[in-house]
Amino acid sequence: MNIAAKTLLLCLMATGLSACGAGERLKNVGKAPNLSAIENPTAQKGYRPVQMPMPTQTAKASYSPNSLWQTGSRAFFKDQRAHQIGDLLTVEVKITDKAKIGNSTKRSRTNADNLGLGGSFGGHVWNKVLPSELTGDGSAANIAAAKSDSSSAGSGEVDRSEDITTTVAAVVLQVLPNGNLVIEGRQEIRVNFEVRELLVAGIVRPADISSGNTITSDKIAEARIAYGGRGHITDVQQPRYGQQVLDVILPF
Repeated sequence: MNIAAKTLLLCLMATGLSACGAGERLKNVGKAPNLSAIENPTAQKGYRPVQMPMPTQTAKASYSPNSLWQTGSRAFFKDQRAHQIGDLLTVEVKITDKAKIGNSTKRSRTNADNLGLGGSFGGHVWNKVLPSELTGDGSAANIAAAKSDSSSAGSGEVDRSEDITTTVAAVVLQVLPNGNLVIEGRQEIRVNFEVRELLVAGIVRPADISSGNTITSDKIAEARIAYGGRGHITDVQQPRYGQQVLDVILPF
């Protein structure tokens, strides 16, 4: 089987694998994308509880049962900050990221080799054995000559800038043994035929939560932040299935 046949076969296989997704999209031609249902993240397929290294448990301090001061509260009254499973927490996503990288490489090499015979093999004798095309100017000192040149040059540059500022409400999914909170928040906004999606997940420390029950994204450990979309605009920004398959399998 030649390369063209193999490429065609792989394209057909990829087309078959994407047929289900394409069929679902064909059903929604002319319709706005559907929003995802509100579901329990811990019940989703593939969800796994977060396990992190925990400090050794120590005995809790005892408090007078008649005390009006609540343990862990920053105020005299009840602390309204998120602290248990199911509580809501506002996450302020602020990402200002810039990166610029440039490098250049240049390499060259020149080789030259000559082979000649003199003495008793004089030019007249040698010319009678080999035609003039092989001896060049007829001199025995120029029986064979080789020369090679090679050079390569490469350059690359990365100039990236990202700026995202938004807020999203997250839900406390777990309370780790050391008191840290595992949170996750999802947000979907549909404008005409395009849905914008925002995902924020990670681990936060209760002490970093402000009195207004908010926390900034730079204080989230193991942060997972995704901002994207789906719809007509996103479709035209992506290469077609066949092009993506060829980009993966073609060696050149």
